[in-house]
Amino acid sequence: MPPRPRPDAADPDLSREQAFEGLTIGIDEAGRGPWAGPVTVAAVWLDPKCYDDLPAGLDDSKKLKADKRAALYDALTTNTHIYSVISVPPAIIDAGNILQVTLQAMHDCAEDLAGQLAQAGYKSALHMLVDGSIMPPIPAPPVDGGLFTGEAVIGGDGLSLSIAAASIIAKHTRDGIMTELDAAYPGYGWATNMGYGTKAHQEGLATLGVTPHHRKSYKPVKRYLDEQTG
Repeated sequence: MPPRPRPDAADPDLSREQAFEGLTIGIDEAGRGPWAGPVTVAAVWLDPKCYDDLPAGLDDSKKLKADKRAALYDALTTNTHIYSVISVPPAIIDAGNILQVTLQAMHDCAEDLAGQLAQAGYKSALHMLVDGSIMPPIPAPPVDGGLFTGEAVIGGDGLSLSIAAASIIAKHTRDGIMTELDAAYPGYGWATNMGYGTKAHQEGLATLGVTPHHRKSYKPVKRYLDEQTG
């Protein structure tokens, strides 16, 4: 299915989820652009029985402050919703390319979530709502005779509540990883820049060098690495 363009819209809603008769999974990623740390993907199924109890303020994670994301993360992961998260380290990103690695992680996350749903007794057709313009490979249905479909939704994290939930879980998870890495590798500012190429991060690279958690295939990092090893 071709990507659905984003209209001028206000808040994300459940219109896409409710238009599909089976189970709908929202998928999003965090961390494709940073110079360090993993790319993290989340897939989320929002339990229709809890639609009326979804936390207020559920939206694109980029629009939210960290404390709000944390509160929403807790609300989403302690309910009857089901989710899967995968973080792919820099070594794997460097061995391929960030787009293909992200798409494969989306596939794997959707596959894992579909398996969780089947194990929980939800044996129905599945539909993926993926943020962006490119669809990942669609997994094989976990149930014989089932159907697994999907669509890319441009700006989907601001349109679909399932995708917004995935964006929050992915972003909060990755931020936690980067905060832990900052404690282990101080001097790069990862607890605040989350691995993006800020001035503090560049200064850290210039003085401390490249770490195992940097994406060495990224041109800015490769330049520092060449200087470090040359």
